[in-house]
Amino acid sequence: MPHDIIKISNLRRDFNVGAETVHALRNVSFGVKENEFLTIMGTSGSGKSTLLNILGALDKPTEGDYYLDGINVSNLSKDELAVIRNRKIGFVFQSFNLLPRTSALENVELPLMYNSGISSRRRREQAIEALRIVGLADRMKHAPNQLSGGQQQRVAIARALVNDPVMVLADEATGNLDSKTTEDIMSLFRKLNREGKTIVFVTHEHDIAGYSKRTIVLRDGEIIDDYENTGRPAQGS
Repeated sequence: MPHDIIKISNLRRDFNVGAETVHALRNVSFGVKENEFLTIMGTSGSGKSTLLNILGALDKPTEGDYYLDGINVSNLSKDELAVIRNRKIGFVFQSFNLLPRTSALENVELPLMYNSGISSRRRREQAIEALRIVGLADRMKHAPNQLSGGQQQRVAIARALVNDPVMVLADEATGNLDSKTTEDIMSLFRKLNREGKTIVFVTHEHDIAGYSKRTIVLRDGEIIDDYENTGRPAQGS
């Protein structure tokens, strides 16, 4: 029986803006099972960016609990949060966030630099394997400016996988890509999910949500819908 990779209970996040209190998230509760592919959707101001920051251990809730792989992230110190981000979460961003003067292989190795328990040889082996998984074994010596947008995003996905995280967290990861490349990247995410990766994908696009198994919809800081995706697109199946 798959266990909960994410368990969120009665999450609230408030921000003080001058004399006003903005309730960015209100009483949010949900779980994500191991090997689930979840999309979080919402328009601007819905609270999805705030939720993304909490899921990524970049922010802490005002109230409520967030468990990641059995650990209550809500109670951790800044240093402990940094360890959780590095060891348990693989991030994929819209803007790729690759180091420009560094090869694809070195970009993928980067998260392992912060793990003193991994030798330089092992670090390289894991990075090579991650690039192989995303189909870029023949591009590992190329710098980002020698790669297409889709290839750069594959490098970013390889970097997210290299630590074997319990969750891959993607933030509008196809926002800078054309429709054909978007289809290729979403098919890759679906393949990774079939191979056992738990994926949480934040987007505002309904077409992207169709690639996942389940969608949560946020509005005004609250979950207004949570449903299984039955009519998933045929592309990349």
